[in-house]
Amino acid sequence: MQIIDGKAISADIKKEIAAEVAGLIDKGQRAPHMAAILVGHDGASETYVASKEKNCHSVGITSSVYRYEENISEQALLEVISFLNQDEEVDGFIVQLPLPKHMEVDKIIAAINPDKDIDGFHPMNMGRLVLGEDTFIPATPYGIMELLQRSGIETAGKNCVVLGRSNIVGTPMSLLMSRNNSHANATVTLCHSKTRNLADITRQADILIAAIGKPEFVKADMVKDGVVVVDVGIHRIEDPSKKNGFHLCGDVDYAGVAPKCSAITPVPGGVGPMTIAALLMNTMKAYRKNMTKK
Repeated sequence: MQIIDGKAISADIKKEIAAEVAGLIDKGQRAPHMAAILVGHDGASETYVASKEKNCHSVGITSSVYRYEENISEQALLEVISFLNQDEEVDGFIVQLPLPKHMEVDKIIAAINPDKDIDGFHPMNMGRLVLGEDTFIPATPYGIMELLQRSGIETAGKNCVVLGRSNIVGTPMSLLMSRNNSHANATVTLCHSKTRNLADITRQADILIAAIGKPEFVKADMVKDGVVVVDVGIHRIEDPSKKNGFHLCGDVDYAGVAPKCSAITPVPGGVGPMTIAALLMNTMKAYRKNMTKK
């Protein structure tokens, strides 16, 4: 069984980016610049944004974080987005989700300049993704595609089952895996909460991508021998036996499923590091776009 090491692969990607950024600076160009907007004090969001900052700095990318209290008005946030849209020194930025309930998320995302939308959530970038055009790919699906490619996982002609249909992971993942290119060409089934006979479908998967948001949902009897499993989920489960009081798990029952796999991503250390790496790759893409306009 192959354990797909997202940490190692993301480290390779970061080395590539660091070398590119160093080359740009040696030529007298400025470093790429990623910004993030963080509203409120959600623990997971704080951790994620801090990780983005740390990883940006590790490869030489400039990082800025615009922090606001939860009671900031929607209009005020839109003004911040407008400012970043117009700032030529900011190549790409993200609005960290979730946002407070008094804000209309779709309206906020639609206000982002599509050329700076490194999360890939803007309707224009989503549309380009559907059409197979060059665009910013949402970071987690982008990271998974890199993970499969760099791990030597064969995808062409394989049956791929995606659990979960969110716009952030499941839906773009299904589009990317079905693309007519050498690193995709899979036959894709997209499953969700209304899917009947789910286990019968997942047992047909050569590649199973679990992004359903339920701890250890995928059990051993839901997969066939030799399957490749990509576990997108990450959950903090109370565990008195642990020093910190919890353990982490994914959407897959790793202990039960792993022995049946030809390859599997661990949690943590699988998809998570690749999401950050993909965001850095999108930042470099935005930088190149920005610099060609000048």
